[in-house]
Parts: sequence; C-alpha cells; structure tokens
Amino acid sequence: MGSLVGEEYEVEVGPVAHGGHCIARTESGQVLFVRHALPGERVVARVTEGEEGARYLRADAVEVLSASKDRIEAPCPYAGPGRCGGCDWQHAKPGAQRRLKGEVIAEQLRRLAGLTPEEVGWDGTVMPAEGDKLPAGQVPQWRTRVQYAVDGAGRAGLRRHRSHEVEPIDHCMIAAEGVSELGIEKREWPGMASIEAIAATGSQDRQVILTPRPGERLPIVELDRPVSVMRVGEKDGGVHRVHGRPFVRERADGRTYRVGSGGFWQVHPKAADTLVTAVMQGLLPRKGEMALDLYCGVGLFAGALADRVGEKGAVLGIESGKRAVEDARHNLAEFPRVRIEQGRVETVLPRTGITEVDLIVLDPPRAGAGRETVEHLASLGARRIAYVACDPAALARDLGYFRDGGYRVRMLRAFDLFPMTHHVECVAILEPAAKGV
Repeated sequence: MGSLVGEEYEVEVGPVAHGGHCIARTESGQVLFVRHALPGERVVARVTEGEEGARYLRADAVEVLSASKDRIEAPCPYAGPGRCGGCDWQHAKPGAQRRLKGEVIAEQLRRLAGLTPEEVGWDGTVMPAEGDKLPAGQVPQWRTRVQYAVDGAGRAGLRRHRSHEVEPIDHCMIAAEGVSELGIEKREWPGMASIEAIAATGSQDRQVILTPRPGERLPIVELDRPVSVMRVGEKDGGVHRVHGRPFVRERADGRTYRVGSGGFWQVHPKAADTLVTAVMQGLLPRKGEMALDLYCGVGLFAGALADRVGEKGAVLGIESGKRAVEDARHNLAEFPRVRIEQGRVETVLPRTGITEVDLIVLDPPRAGAGRETVEHLASLGARRIAYVACDPAALARDLGYFRDGGYRVRMLRAFDLFPMTHHVECVAILEPAAKGV
C-alpha cells in the first residue's frame, strides 16, 4: 500500500470529532480527519498521514472553498496547516469553539455510555472561565504553564501537530502574562531540549524547568524577571534544583498550595477555583462526613473537603506521585483527620480496608479510572460522587461503568478551561440510582 501523504481532496466537512478535527469523506468513501476546518465547509484537504487502504487518513484544510459563518482569521501568526500544534480552533469564533466542544461531549456520552445530555442533567452548554468571554479575534492569556521545545539552533518554540519538529515563535498568544514576561522566546537556548515556564497565579513565583540534551551543560539563565531554575536529570529523569525555591505557591478556595517542580496544577488561572466550586456545589459536604479524594495531587479537593466536613469528619487522599504526596501532606498539615497515602488508587484503596464512605472525588489522568476502580468505588455506597474529567471519552466510558454499578449522573457541567484548543473539562455529579439525595 502506498502513502497518500500530500494527496489533495475536495470534500464537504462533516461533524466535529473528538481530538480537534472534523470528519469528511473522499469520493471513494475513505474517512478523513481534517484539522483547520469547520462543520459545513467545503475545503481542499491535503493528507498529512495515511496510506491506501487505511481505515482513515489525517489531513489539513489548505484551502477553504466555502466558509462557515463561524470562521475567523486566526489571530495567531503561527496557527494554520503545518505550523504550531498548540491550538486547534484559532480559526473559530470563541462561541463556536465552546459549541463544538459541547457537541463532542454529547457524542461521546451517546456513543460510549448510551447517555443523552438530558439523562445526565446537562443543557449542552460549555461555560467559559471568568474573564474569558472575549470578542472574536481577542485571545485569552490563560496558559500559566508553557512547555517550549528547542530546535537545533537553540530557538524556543512549540511543536508542530503530531511532530517532533519545532515551530520557532517570538510570542505565544495564549500564554499568561507572567509567562510572557520571562522572555523565553527572546534568547537562545543552546544544548537544551525543552524549557517549561511556570507563572503561579497564587503568588509572584516564577520558575523554569530546563531539560538539557544528552551530554549538554546548562546555560547561564538570564531572563527578564526573577525566576527559580530547575533542571531535569539526564540519568534519573527527576527535577533538581539549580537555584531558587523548588516549588511555586498557588491559591484556590482561600487556601495556599505548595506545588513542587514538575507537579500538577491546573493550567488556567481560574480553573482550580472553578472546579472546586463545581465539585463542592455538587457534593454539598456535611459536617462529620468521610470523604475520599482520589488522584489527589497536591491536595486541592482534599483541602476543600476538609474545610467542609469539619473536625468530626475525615478525608483520605490517594496519589501516586511521591513529590505530590509530600506537597499534599505539607499543604494539609493543619488537618489532623486528613490522611494522604502514596500509590496507585487501584492498589492502595483496597489495602485501606474502607468499606463505606459518604463522598468521593476522583480526578483521574486522561485515560480515566477504568472499570475495576469504578466497580470498587460503586461498592462503597457514597451518597454522592464527583468525577472531574479532562477527556470526554474516558469520562463517558467510566460513567457507563458507574451506571452498571448502580449510580446515575445527577448533573454534568462542562467548562472551557483550554480556549483555542479542543480540550474541555467536565464535572459529573453521581448518586445512587435507587434514591435521590
């Protein structure tokens, strides 16, 4: 079978699909996943991946013959076919981006869980974060953490879509002001493979994490703002301090959280508060309750739960990352009835001997929790469960498992915490199907 890369087809663009592309078909019926297009358009699609006989081909819309009313000129000069892979929807109006994300969520729920939006208590709306509802052509500066790649000439940039090639840039439009102020793109980075720039929203903390190429030494780092510098070790892959604090301080729900270098924190500056609010409104914790915070990271939801269940309540957090566990224990040291355990949820939770809880929060990685973990959680009899998801496909699969375990979705909310990209965050609130609480 021969490669079809470079072949062009004139196609009618169909519905949006999970992953930041739309579906089209060639005259012969072969499926195309087309980026840089919008539903209803007629475009010339150039194949970027695939061969004769493949189930589908990947393609870019390189010419728009009939444009959607939702199309705008991409504000970013680096967006477009073959360019930066960081954004998926620069060519779509902000409202259209949110509508497309809602269509993806609804399609995944129907296809993978057999659920309609009405059955999960969702009106189909994807809500923008506070301050992000801007006119078309204006871009929210929301990325507080940016992973720059470095090309062979030492220039910082972002990777092209599904490629190791680097698109050098002089500015990222969606980077938070605190990241842009560091001036990463202004200087050369000889010997570096990548640079992660972090601008905390809960403090003035700024940090860069440098990953040298094998055998290369660190450069002298001179940036436009004071910054802590870390490096990724060549042998162990760990993050090591060069100078400055080995953490940044973030803030959410009225509490400050220490986040160690390389640790997870929501990228959008409003995300942590948005998600805590949605989870707590859905769970309505009561004094004295027992709660689980699974995949707890540095303790964001565990802290919010501890405040609300009070001194007579208890919270158990489980997290696999050693550094994150250390941070969570530090962040929640004031709560004697909060315990953080290290390990994989599917391993640690059965060892605890817990057979009954009141509340569960789970915020699993992109792959989801999986059938085995969901079945265990459903057996614990929680009156409410909050599932925080960054991938609608994994969410839909796991909601199907919860349904099989006797739970129904009481409410689902969706948030556009990744503007210009196809990513979307959801919070699903579940309760036992046999009773409303």
